[in-house]
Amino acid sequence: MGASEREGSLGGIVYRNLAAGGLRGGLYAVNPKRRSIFGKPAYPSLSKLPSVPDLIVVATPARTLPDIIEEAGAAGIRAAIVLSSGFGEAGPEGRALEAQMMQAAKRHGVRVIGPNCLGVMRTDVGLNATFARGPALPGALALVSQSGAICGALLDWANHAQVGFTSVVSLGAGADVDFGEILDFLVADPATEAVLLYVEGIRDARRYVSALRAATRVKPVVVLKVGRYSTGSRAASSHTGAMVGADAVFDAALRRAGTVRVRTYTQLFAAARILSAPHFPEGERLAIMTNGGGPGVVAADSATENGVPLAELSPETIATLDKSMPPQWSRGNPIDIIGDAPPERFAVATAAALADPGVDALLAMYSPVAVTEPQAAAAAVASAAKESKKPVLAAWLGDINPNDSRLYLESQGVVNFYTPENAVEAFSFLCAYRRNQAQLMQVPEALPADEPTPDMKAALSIRDAALAEKRTILSEHEAKALLAAFGLPVPRSVPVSSRDEAVHAAQEIGFPVAMKIRSPDITHKTDVGGVRLNLQNADMVLSAYDDMMRHVKKLRPDARVEGALVQPMLRYPHTREVLVGVATDPVFGPVISFGAGGVSVEAVRDTALALPPLNVPLARDLMAQTRMHRLLGGYRDVPPADLDALVRVLTGVSRLVCAAAWVKELDLNPVLAHPGGATIADARVVIDPARRETPARYAHMAIHPYPTELEGEIRLLDGRAVRVRPIRPEDAPLERRFHQGLSDRSRYHRFMQHLPELSPRMLARFTQLDYDRELALVALWEGEFIGVGRYAPNPDGRSAEFALTVGDAWQGKGVGRTLLAKLCDTARAAGYTALYGYILKDNRDMLDLAARLGFTETSREGNEIAVMRRL
Repeated sequence: MGASEREGSLGGIVYRNLAAGGLRGGLYAVNPKRRSIFGKPAYPSLSKLPSVPDLIVVATPARTLPDIIEEAGAAGIRAAIVLSSGFGEAGPEGRALEAQMMQAAKRHGVRVIGPNCLGVMRTDVGLNATFARGPALPGALALVSQSGAICGALLDWANHAQVGFTSVVSLGAGADVDFGEILDFLVADPATEAVLLYVEGIRDARRYVSALRAATRVKPVVVLKVGRYSTGSRAASSHTGAMVGADAVFDAALRRAGTVRVRTYTQLFAAARILSAPHFPEGERLAIMTNGGGPGVVAADSATENGVPLAELSPETIATLDKSMPPQWSRGNPIDIIGDAPPERFAVATAAALADPGVDALLAMYSPVAVTEPQAAAAAVASAAKESKKPVLAAWLGDINPNDSRLYLESQGVVNFYTPENAVEAFSFLCAYRRNQAQLMQVPEALPADEPTPDMKAALSIRDAALAEKRTILSEHEAKALLAAFGLPVPRSVPVSSRDEAVHAAQEIGFPVAMKIRSPDITHKTDVGGVRLNLQNADMVLSAYDDMMRHVKKLRPDARVEGALVQPMLRYPHTREVLVGVATDPVFGPVISFGAGGVSVEAVRDTALALPPLNVPLARDLMAQTRMHRLLGGYRDVPPADLDALVRVLTGVSRLVCAAAWVKELDLNPVLAHPGGATIADARVVIDPARRETPARYAHMAIHPYPTELEGEIRLLDGRAVRVRPIRPEDAPLERRFHQGLSDRSRYHRFMQHLPELSPRMLARFTQLDYDRELALVALWEGEFIGVGRYAPNPDGRSAEFALTVGDAWQGKGVGRTLLAKLCDTARAAGYTALYGYILKDNRDMLDLAARLGFTETSREGNEIAVMRRL
């Protein structure tokens, strides 16, 4: 739509790009004012086209779009790329136009990329539906960007650098199709080996994080997120709310998904270059080879700064190099082959480093010297590296313009960078991806058998009492009662309204005691003299109560004072004060923070963030991100704090925010961590009166937590009651034993191949699920798996594929029927419209079961039958 011959017009540029791309299939120009465009027929409207196209590309004024999308839908067209601007970015009138366009799209089921975007490229089908200066080269990378300018600039650079792409997608305003759906496509695309994202903001956090987590399990994803710094600060009623910034939350989301984040435009280019390299490292140990000592030191420093370990050369490698190097060579890493090195010395050093089993990758650097021409050095390095499967990076220093040596290195699969720092940074992205993958493969520790069950009745009673009084901030006493309902460690506290009640409470608790002001208007009690510690007797309690009231009245005459709170004086040897908090991000929902606590928390600002839900490894990782973690680990004569107790606090807070969507902010400060445990000394909770119920499928969270509501029992045909629950990450040992206990026949029916053992990657994939899009239900008897049923999404996002396995001794007892029926119910509740399965012809029991549950045969291929049930 909007095709034109006018020089410089958007429609003209796009039509030329489409025509020149070698597009497979028909290309039609639509322009009511022209009969032909560049010698090809032009049609007055979509309804006059000779056939229904798969896609329309629109480059007409914004005011025309609602009618165009309406016409497209009526004509049976189901996809549109809208390049036009003048929508949401143009103010209220533009937002109204965008809303009208999307109403028409939803009426007819038309999916829209854009508006205000550069367009889309897909190199393997010759699609260039953009107004970029030139097409993308074919390759294995995908680029998805909210900025058309970034897409154009990266494409321009990539053409010079010989970096190719499978797909380039400019989302623009993202009024309909967003990152999540594009990522889902790229995950399933076998031609795409790595993904680059340029992100300005996210609309659907659940879909985005879910898609990222799926993508990073199978291919590297590198993200450049802009808008890292806020020009202002928002008002918050807690330490946590004041310290949690939008970019820090986004960073936590990327970390949870296992994504590599870059901070600059240059780093994104470096990531594109390194990800296009032909080899991927098996480890992180980097060797540096240089003909100049200075660049070698610069590279080594950069490695330290970026967390890249330098390889330690083996004695054999050093002995090999001794034979060919001058006496003054460095005899270590960096390998300084000295400035007078001829090409042969470059070749020997490259081959020796790559042959060393302790080296995972090599950075080869050349500093301009008269002795050896850069082209000769490049040829020597490339030739020596040809037989190795280890990645080789180059930094040919000096002239930054493209030259013969750089082009030669690139043509030989040696990626070249302009500086040592660029090269090391790029390698660090691969290292970060490897670490993320290793973390994904970790099997979490088993949850404690005595994990407390939340007392939701007590929690809701506390919330309702506060809302009945039109309060959104719980008193400290209420806050601690809420925490106790979730099994968190809080000391006994007694609210009092007079000095005499304070004395009585102190005598009942036992001296020494602490006393705090009780006011709904005072958040930071210490600031107004509202905390008194170590009160040893009744006289001290009386005096402290009177003095505290005078101080508070003087400093906060406007505050409502309800009395005081008396609690035991919490004194533990070797105590450290930490903060555990929750803030609610408008995009990602609840976020858990951990860090240094106490009155100086905002000055120190040593906190780390994580998205819930948290398990034991995630809680430990959250703590390890802070400087406070080193103090918790013990130093000099101070023994370590009980880190397991802190993990229980963090996982308990995670349970709370999963179950209680109405908790908006939470401050546990300080939490007293000591060698004998952890105790929450002070707590503050802000509730959201607009969210009284936890939304279906935990829609208030970016990551779907473990669905406890699916736990239960089933009754087998022989009357036995069997426990059924969703699989958990820590179930890997149970999954392994279950698989090992299957007969060869059962394993073959499940996997359609002989698979005696599950690899660590498969075990992680089977047990570490994204409950938003997939599910595995397990039946257990005496603590062991006896059956596993699971579904996972198909690429269309609307249907899923199931798999079912029952232990040989439990077949024919009703385990499989019940698991499959429950899978159908949960898949329907998750929004899937159909469930598919692929069953071997000789697996008659499974075929009969599927038929009894309403599955019908859809196709046959070889010895496999496909079945499907509408949900």
